[in-house]
Amino acid sequence: MSWLELENKTVIITGGALGIGRAIAQGFADVGAYVIIADFNEDAGNAAVAELGDHASFVKCDVTNKEMVDAVVAFAVEKYGRLDVLVNNAGINIPRLLVDPNGQEEMTEEVWDKVVSINMKGQFLCAQASARAMMADGKGGAIINLASESGSEGSEGQSVYAATKAAAYNLSRSWAKELGKHGVRVVGVAPGIMEATALRNDAYESSLAYTRGKTVDELRAGYGNTSTIPLTRSGKLSEVADLIVYLSSTRASYVHGTTINISGGKSRA
Repeated sequence: MSWLELENKTVIITGGALGIGRAIAQGFADVGAYVIIADFNEDAGNAAVAELGDHASFVKCDVTNKEMVDAVVAFAVEKYGRLDVLVNNAGINIPRLLVDPNGQEEMTEEVWDKVVSINMKGQFLCAQASARAMMADGKGGAIINLASESGSEGSEGQSVYAATKAAAYNLSRSWAKELGKHGVRVVGVAPGIMEATALRNDAYESSLAYTRGKTVDELRAGYGNTSTIPLTRSGKLSEVADLIVYLSSTRASYVHGTTINISGGKSRA
């Protein structure tokens, strides 16, 4: 048994097929946990499971669909006997301005509703279904909600995303007050500037650059500016994964109702 004691524990990771979610899935697989990737991207999800091996499974899931969320949790309980950890990672970011005089990248109800639905409703549905399963046998568990540094500081061109990540801070705090008595710990994790993933695509960068009055090349050049990060570098996805794996373990049994910033000490100063 390793120090973290996560061998054969059952973990659901929403949005676990790509990006930070994929790194988190690898982190849990490395310590011997059973990993269930709940993602809408079937090709990426199945590819991830093929790489992770026998301890991994993929279940297609739209986190805004209650029936699909319930099915993922039911799968975990049926296959592995219980659910120990939920990593509420699935999220989306669509850069938009509140008002764009040019009408090119202005916030619409459609964009607003889509981001809020996935980032907030998705965390709610997954946490509710998972908490029920964790409470059913009285053994408790852990729910890790992905927030973001932008949730405490705001972000130009990303107001709705930042708002949903601010919600993750308070959902974590509130659910901790409700679930602690049942042995379910709830912790938020708020990454800062991280290394690039496939999710940082051309469409995203084009929109974000426009909302900030820059060219895409200027935006990309800014990724290397670490002047506001005391550690002088961007974070690694594996570092976020390592933190989440630790927080999910019994070694973090008194960490509850808080959101931990992982940003290399970054500030706006």
